[in-house]
Amino acid sequence: MSHFPQNFLWGGAIAASQAEGAWNEGGKGLDTQDLRVFDADWDAAQRRKNRDINMTTERFETALTAQDIEHYPFRWGIDFYHTYKQDLALMQELGLKIFRTSISWARIYPNGDDAQPNEEGIRYYVNLFTECHKRGMKVFATILHYATPVNLITKYGGWKNRQMIDFYLRYCKTLYERLGSLVDYWLPFNEINCSRFNPWNGCCLIKDQEENYDQAIFQCTHHQLVANALAVKLCHEMIPGSMVGGMIARFTSYPATCDPDDVMSGILDENYKNYFYTDVMARGYYPAYSRRMFRELGVTVQMEPGDEEILRENTVDFLSFSYYMSMISTNNKDYEVTSGNLLSGKKNPYLQTSEWGWQIDPKGLRISLNEMYDRYQLPLFIAENGIGANDQPDAEGAIHDSYRIDYLRAHIEQMGEAIEDGVNLLGYTMWGIIDIISCGTIEMNKRYGVIYVDRNEAGHGSNQRLKKDSFAWYQHCITTNGAEI
Repeated sequence: MSHFPQNFLWGGAIAASQAEGAWNEGGKGLDTQDLRVFDADWDAAQRRKNRDINMTTERFETALTAQDIEHYPFRWGIDFYHTYKQDLALMQELGLKIFRTSISWARIYPNGDDAQPNEEGIRYYVNLFTECHKRGMKVFATILHYATPVNLITKYGGWKNRQMIDFYLRYCKTLYERLGSLVDYWLPFNEINCSRFNPWNGCCLIKDQEENYDQAIFQCTHHQLVANALAVKLCHEMIPGSMVGGMIARFTSYPATCDPDDVMSGILDENYKNYFYTDVMARGYYPAYSRRMFRELGVTVQMEPGDEEILRENTVDFLSFSYYMSMISTNNKDYEVTSGNLLSGKKNPYLQTSEWGWQIDPKGLRISLNEMYDRYQLPLFIAENGIGANDQPDAEGAIHDSYRIDYLRAHIEQMGEAIEDGVNLLGYTMWGIIDIISCGTIEMNKRYGVIYVDRNEAGHGSNQRLKKDSFAWYQHCITTNGAEI
């Protein structure tokens, strides 16, 4: 017997910047992900140091004129721009009910402030989404998944500038007009709390150009929260009955001990890392605890008249989140630290970790689902979940990724338990359904997919697609609606 409703949306997810490649084809402009540099010869320590969590002026200016694709992996991706029909055929074979991808802003408006959209870019997404529907898959479209046209940074300063809201809404209006009939779920911003934990990806800040980094981060965040609300409003006006959501990277935190200091630390971590963002998007106002957070950070968010009304009147229809790991909350500075999505966290001695040090915590997913549904009573969507591993084909070309099957099984079991708990869970789009460039570490060898792509860390290889063992496992999971996993 399956815990999952008959209309449950089993799916897979990618991002345009990590998959499409074709960075200078089809009229596309340069975007912020195109500027992230990587060297396949870096050792582990250099890779950690060069993750680009903080962009520098020197690195930014070098990347602007670089024509060296090999060291800029987001420029080549997996060539999904040209291979999407073959890839979607594999996803149809897999049985996906929904496909999540992002739209490249720089394909639609190459400079971000162009007077007219790029018709070739629009045609690409019309063709892509039409192909999804032809193959029986709904479309879950992310409007901005980190990749912002670079011209908006060099000319306007990025999301610090309130004018960005107008450019973003013009982009949204074009998408709703031209792609509205092809998209089933809209997501204005990917992981909107990323601005706090990865300011280059999240809000295009260059750290050495900011006097008060926190002030700049939260001013950018405010502009994005207003833009998110206005994107919801515009979509509801232009596409009646549309479903428009909000998303965070979910950082589930447990107190290290029952010491009240650790418990309080856990509450603050949940509020400051997670709920601040979802409270604004789902409840429609800045929560009371944010006043203390801003005061202690030395932040004063500048709001315009009418902003509070915009946030209040245009809350989201559903909430989604990425979930990869959990972490420990404590003020004990001697606590061991391990890696994670967007930020490092204190290590939980009861959990195993992935090759990249991310803590594997399936029950944390059930906890997160219960807590978020109890707080908001809104439908939920798991927009990302998966495990990165250095998968290697054997002599016969087979990829035996039993670790991925174990990971997926354990998390899907906990999703079923959460549904039994009463959570309204709409769907699950497994992250990196096909191998793509890792956003966190810019590596190709940190693979998430059930479909292998033959490319190495310098972008070389046949680009052939191979089905891993996890492909057949996930296919059977979908066929049985989660009853046999």
